[in-house]
Amino acid sequence: MANAGTHSCSLIFSLTETKKLHPRRTTRKKRPDFSDIFLDNDRSRGTYGAPRIRAELAATGTHVAQKRVARLMRTLGVSGVSRRCGVRTTRRQAGARPAPDLVKRCFAVEAPDRLWVADITYVPTTIGRFLYLAVVIDAFSRRVVGWSMGHHLQTLLVLGALNMASQQRRPQGVIHHSDQGSQYTSLAFGTRCQQLGVRLSMGSVGDCYDNAMAESFFATLECELLERTRFRTLDEARLAIFDFIEGWYNPHRRHSALGYQSPINFERNHHVNV
Repeated sequence: MANAGTHSCSLIFSLTETKKLHPRRTTRKKRPDFSDIFLDNDRSRGTYGAPRIRAELAATGTHVAQKRVARLMRTLGVSGVSRRCGVRTTRRQAGARPAPDLVKRCFAVEAPDRLWVADITYVPTTIGRFLYLAVVIDAFSRRVVGWSMGHHLQTLLVLGALNMASQQRRPQGVIHHSDQGSQYTSLAFGTRCQQLGVRLSMGSVGDCYDNAMAESFFATLECELLERTRFRTLDEARLAIFDFIEGWYNPHRRHSALGYQSPINFERNHHVNV
């Protein structure tokens, strides 16, 4: 009996040591903790919901289901922002001859600088004056490639955005799509587009779907910045919008339509693959 007990104990010891020497090879996924959620929410300026927080975590090697991220966010009292309808500023000039609609609501393109969309919005201030913002957006990457700000709605505003886009991108035969606002149907704007080799396209009157991509950017700007901030002066508004576009939206903000990449990263990856 003594020998049997010794043999049994030796066997148990041997099995225990074998498990120590040959542990199971299992790969555990890194789990997010509260600090990860807080950090990503802070980086997004408090705008990201569960889908984009999940994409941020995945980019750092933490893979987790979107529902789990949503549960953690609720536990922490952290939430993103919901988009609201953006504002429009369109003044059609009587007797103007708009360009034909070359887009027909089809904004899908296969490379940068094939199609640009453009529009104007306004930014209120507490002093009762408005800052006007004109943008040019690349339809491929959603990148704001040109922008201009001013206290007026003259043609110079949209010319500034067009010139900035042209200087930065040097396109060949790009389509510039906008609404039929008087700034875009003006002789000065049409002449400048001809000089740059830009093809003009305009949607129908009073139909926001004809320029849905530009409307989408303004809706994002509205809910992620304008609804959350009150500007005392035009200069405050200018600095905040510059920071939003160049410091956040273009280099960092993730888009579901881009596989949760930022506009700049999406273009960079495209050029690498090409």
